[in-house]
Amino acid sequence: MVKIGDIELGDFPLLLAPMEDVSDPPFRALCKEQGADVVYTEFISSEGLIRNAQKSVMKLDIFEKERPVGIQIFGANLDSMLQSVEIVESVKPDIIDINFGCPVKKVVSKGAGAGILKDIDLMVKLTSEMCKRTNLPITIKTRLGWDENSIKIVEVAERLQDAGAKAIAIHGRTRAQMYKGNADWTLIKEVKNNQRMVIPVFGNGDINSPEKARIMRDEYGLDGAMIGRASIGNPWFFKEVKQYLKNGKTPSPPTINERIETAKRHLEMAIKWKGERLGLLETRRHYSNYFKGIADFKPFRTMLVTSDTLEEITKVFQELETKKESFSVTA
Repeated sequence: MVKIGDIELGDFPLLLAPMEDVSDPPFRALCKEQGADVVYTEFISSEGLIRNAQKSVMKLDIFEKERPVGIQIFGANLDSMLQSVEIVESVKPDIIDINFGCPVKKVVSKGAGAGILKDIDLMVKLTSEMCKRTNLPITIKTRLGWDENSIKIVEVAERLQDAGAKAIAIHGRTRAQMYKGNADWTLIKEVKNNQRMVIPVFGNGDINSPEKARIMRDEYGLDGAMIGRASIGNPWFFKEVKQYLKNGKTPSPPTINERIETAKRHLEMAIKWKGERLGLLETRRHYSNYFKGIADFKPFRTMLVTSDTLEEITKVFQELETKKESFSVTA
């Protein structure tokens, strides 16, 4: 039984990774329905929170049906991070996650996200002080290191555990790699095999098939998998992985009807939560995967990602409904 603090997650839990403009409440709800064991919010700026910035505060929205849910925050200033802990606590999440892994330049340039991998002492201090400030379990999301010449993830993970972290998710790339090349799970395995490690060690990076998740569990011995890009437009991925891990069989791909209904629900929830303009724009990135493997779908995909009004996209979905019997699912 894998546990984060007192939260029981079963054997080899699947976690929805925190992803900017992706892991919002509508998408988290869909992934939860399909078997995600823990879902994390988009990352939230501690500086934005303490300044009551609308975009940051909005990301604190969580709902009962999501639990257990973690709120992820990032920053490099101790006072700001401690103040943000108190703000996050007020909305009663189950977990607070610290982002020590985001490779994006605008985050790294402020010494936050993966930028903090250049200052391991600060990384440990932030974790320690934040753990002292709250009774909620603190978890960590990080990378192997800043670059291949500065990888000390086994030592770093042990120090973060000693500082009070209740779990760690490690993306198997350095910041210098961004998302290029292959994720190196062998170093995450070394963290797990460290005799002093007692907290869960979750693997992240390149888990794009149920078979890969099984390899991570059976060959690398990790405690669970954090799923990121493979879930975009594919909330069914969690169910597929779970079934495969259980009996070695992958369920049939969702029908065209399931895809249409889920895409419509996603859009409706997104518009309700963030308004028509943002809802339309930020749901676009999911459509290619929602309808992946559908023969002769390209014209509809183009319309879905270029429709600028709710009226336009509603017409596209209506046309899909009338023609759904003519589509064949190939994957």
